[in-house]
Amino acid sequence: MTSATPRAPADPGRDSMHEHRGVVAGLAWAVGWVAALVAIVATALSAASAIELAGVPDPGWPTTYGVAVVTVIGQVGAAIAVGSSMFAAFFVPPQSDGVLDVGGYRAIRIAATGSLVWAVCAVLMIPLSISNVSGQPLSETLRPSNLITAYPQVADATTWLWTAIFAVAAAALARIVLRWGWTVPVLGIALLSLMPLALAGHSSTGGNHDLATNSLILHIVGATVWMGGLFAVLVYAFAGGRWRALAVRRFSRVAFWAIIVVGVSGVINAFVRMSLSDLFTDVYGALVLAKVAALVLLGALGWWHRRVTIARLEDGPAERSLFVRFGVVELLVFAVTFGVAVGLSRTPPPIGEIADISAVENQIGYRIDGPPTLARIAFDWRFDILFGTLALVLAIVYLRGVIRLRRRGDAWPVGRTVAWILGCALLLFTTSSGLGRYSPAMFSVHMIAHMSMSMMVPVLLVLGGPVTLALRALPPAGRGNPPGPREWIQSALHSAPSRFVTHPAIAAVLFVGSFYLLYLSGLFETVVPYHAAHLLMNVHFIVSGYLFYWLVIGIDPAPRQVSPVAKLGIVMGSLPFHAFFGVALMMTSAVIAEGYYLGLNLPWDYTLADDQRVGGGIAWATGEIPLVVIMLALFVQWRRQDERQAQRLDRRADRDHDANLTDYNEMLRELNKKR
Repeated sequence: MTSATPRAPADPGRDSMHEHRGVVAGLAWAVGWVAALVAIVATALSAASAIELAGVPDPGWPTTYGVAVVTVIGQVGAAIAVGSSMFAAFFVPPQSDGVLDVGGYRAIRIAATGSLVWAVCAVLMIPLSISNVSGQPLSETLRPSNLITAYPQVADATTWLWTAIFAVAAAALARIVLRWGWTVPVLGIALLSLMPLALAGHSSTGGNHDLATNSLILHIVGATVWMGGLFAVLVYAFAGGRWRALAVRRFSRVAFWAIIVVGVSGVINAFVRMSLSDLFTDVYGALVLAKVAALVLLGALGWWHRRVTIARLEDGPAERSLFVRFGVVELLVFAVTFGVAVGLSRTPPPIGEIADISAVENQIGYRIDGPPTLARIAFDWRFDILFGTLALVLAIVYLRGVIRLRRRGDAWPVGRTVAWILGCALLLFTTSSGLGRYSPAMFSVHMIAHMSMSMMVPVLLVLGGPVTLALRALPPAGRGNPPGPREWIQSALHSAPSRFVTHPAIAAVLFVGSFYLLYLSGLFETVVPYHAAHLLMNVHFIVSGYLFYWLVIGIDPAPRQVSPVAKLGIVMGSLPFHAFFGVALMMTSAVIAEGYYLGLNLPWDYTLADDQRVGGGIAWATGEIPLVVIMLALFVQWRRQDERQAQRLDRRADRDHDANLTDYNEMLRELNKKR
């Protein structure tokens, strides 16, 4: 990461941002304080009712308004960190040897500063959140003995501590990055720092909190990427960066999808907590209307950019100045939006929507009125906003790639398309049908979903050959042009992390070893009550399964070339451990996560131990299905490899008139003469 320094391009004056540090800092602080002032006003509208509803003493104005100010300034810093690291990773190209160009280098340093601001604000929020929850004045909370005593009892304090840890990690890595490949981990950690906040707040409790939390994750990520990306390209355009037209075009595509994500997720999140009539009768509804108005204005400004300013960005300094001026206005509207959002998070939802909910609804977010049946599994759907949307997006993007190939006159195997669509459909069914609905409530159904996402969905997706399709459908950048998505995929395939995770031992341990670690070590019982844990488990099931089957089926190009015989050995050596895991579950006498499942108080009688044995039987039996698929795939690959080798030998024989066979026959004749 630090073995080289960024070298200036041929025209260093056009990319250097050293002269504009004051402008960058001034713009960042202007955005932060505008957002803070709006957050103060929005918080003031409901501060008294929020304190009364919480049932705690008034902690005083330093806490009431300090929470809003520190939160929104930290969120602006997080947005700048995410947007600037995304800018360095994807909006401007590095130099030919992979070292960041000056524009990318300055952006990643801005990202480090933004992450550091986010970390400092998160640390400040620990005593502020304790004071807010306990009702003690901030001066009392800041006493070390009070902090130490109260910290374990306040969930928000833990949330902010994890936020600070992730933000510090992003800042430290961004500070030492010099090569392009390391900007992607910086972006990943910066986005990760948003997750503790996304998983807390109004959306994490009460009925429908699964929908509210998932939509809030998309909302926060979309808004952060949108605002942060605008800040990064605006600073770069102001400095006259030579790739400004490319950077703005790429950001424009991101912003288009960001506004859709932010709009749809915002509507879902708002109406989980309120009804349509509350928009005009409640402070919470009024703040939602203010956010909607700001979103519409941001969309209009973005449309204006796409139609007018972006097309003329390269025409001269006057046109560049026009883009910057409109960009500053858009950024200030974003500041107002962030301030309203923080005020909204501090405002209690309409009281009329709060009602008594059952134990199972309080824990998993929705009611379950009867035991699982085939009809309920098949037809009792509850769309998963994260994984259901992912399944639909994956299917649409894949089909677009196939259509692009067909229009170009290139063929693509129908079987691969069918496999991919079936994989997406199975992912949608597993997470959004009755199977997904009952999965958090019963261990046996959870195990069916687990086996589907780790065994069957990845097999079908791998058989679809998405990497091969992308490399064929995406146009190459061309010699001397900035790298694009095709080049990014190729770089990821040949990267050191890809070689590491596709090592047979690593892939097998991630795939099979995680079963034992999760279910037989007590970890599952610890994490199962948390919605975030269910999301992480699903991600792990899909990713670990995909890596394993990518290695052993190998339709797509991979960092490691493994022969069919070696692939067969990996499969035969790994899957028996999966069967042993199922047997171990069936033989385990202690009920895994017994307290959690008893606490759900499901409205029908069943035995947890029997349900666990059923889950173990499912884990044992389902290993046979992908084994058959893998064996068939390896047989086909082996046959095709033999056919290709025979064709090569035939072509070679045609070229040299079968010289090898002639030499071999001549050798036999000489041996016969000697005898």
